[in-house]
Amino acid sequence: MVDVLVILDGASEAPGTAGPTLELARTPALDALAAAGDCSWKAVLPPGVPVGSETAIAALLGWVPDGPVDRGAVEAAARGIVVPPGKRAWRVDVGVRPHRHKLVAVSDEEPWIAADVPVRVWPPGAVPPQILDATTVVIGAVGAATGLASLMGARVVIPEGATGRPDSDLGAKLVAARDAIERGAQRVVVHVGGPDEAAHERDREAKIAAIEAADRELIGQLHEIVASVGGRLRVSPDHGCDPQTGMHVAGPVPVVSWSRVTVPR
Repeated sequence: MVDVLVILDGASEAPGTAGPTLELARTPALDALAAAGDCSWKAVLPPGVPVGSETAIAALLGWVPDGPVDRGAVEAAARGIVVPPGKRAWRVDVGVRPHRHKLVAVSDEEPWIAADVPVRVWPPGAVPPQILDATTVVIGAVGAATGLASLMGARVVIPEGATGRPDSDLGAKLVAARDAIERGAQRVVVHVGGPDEAAHERDREAKIAAIEAADRELIGQLHEIVASVGGRLRVSPDHGCDPQTGMHVAGPVPVVSWSRVTVPR
């Protein structure tokens, strides 16, 4: 039985938030999935672990970190950059959203960059263990999800047009997911980064639109595909992201799960 997970990155907000974007968004496919399946709140990360895609997606893939995850190693893996022995990869953010640039620097010590705009060098952290294999297929843009999947041993698919932003080609991700299911993958993970990116830019309407696009272009069709093969479909944020502050939100996230054996509520 194939297990399909759609990660709506940053799609939720803190429990009890007035007018959460997931409720304001028009999501008939997700609503139908929830009505026929099960809804719950899940704590993805233990208390004290930094809330970010590099930690929360790792947990959803099966490895729960107990502290920071090395974002430089993750970004290098996503781009196929081989880090020589004795050196490490560093993620460097130059500028601020929406005009931020992400760099990957490979060196034996933390890089120093002089610039007229803000610069952030991400600190080192743990590197995920290789606990997956090619029976798990992770579909997404170049970034945290695909970098983690590569480090953890999964098969990675980066469809043409996948940007990790609200303009990402969700249809291409759907085709990739369908192909992976038809080829016998046991587990398929589709990452959708648009809601998180819109929230980081403090654009509430764009976050709602990104959630609606995922519902319209991906979730409903995946439900039909999974139903036809008798599998399981789950939809979950990795973490929340508040479009008022642009910051990640700690705490549990809402999870919708459906399968042929789910007993309707």
